[in-house]
Amino acid sequence: MIAAVEPEIGDVYAVVEEVWSTFLGTDEPILPEVAPVDRPQEWTAMTTVGGAWEGAVLVAVTDRLARDVAAAMLALDPADLAPEDVSDALGELVNVIGGNVKSLMPGPSTLSLPLVASGAVPASHQRREVCRLDLSWRRQSLCVSVCVPTGASPEPGPTPDSSTSTSTSTSEETR
Repeated sequence: MIAAVEPEIGDVYAVVEEVWSTFLGTDEPILPEVAPVDRPQEWTAMTTVGGAWEGAVLVAVTDRLARDVAAAMLALDPADLAPEDVSDALGELVNVIGGNVKSLMPGPSTLSLPLVASGAVPASHQRREVCRLDLSWRRQSLCVSVCVPTGASPEPGPTPDSSTSTSTSTSEETR
């Protein structure tokens, strides 16, 4: 059985907030939802981490939010976006969030290339959600979650090193 160190929700929120403001600015901050919402299912992006720590990071958003994110990241009018632009922007966003979550966990580990789907990423019964953030941006809901393999049992781990720098690489990386 794999022992899993679970990321702290406050650390994951700090990562998401930092990445979001870096890519999308601070004029319209990402905010916690007052009450949990149904996970948006129109666009889902996921990246996995393998190695000393194994897990997955998922970002689920509405179509409108996905287009707003892509337009802001690519400095384009939302009407001019192709589906590939939306996919690329969401893939980059989840990749950087995933890389920063990876840096909080024991290493060495590798980050996969992102998987982006128009709709939901196929559910896996082989992982369980250990951290979920229900958030909003521009009054639109989004969900960021961290999952670990179902065979993993929670184990108190070392305190994450908060001095770890952020990563903006889009390729597979090893810590």
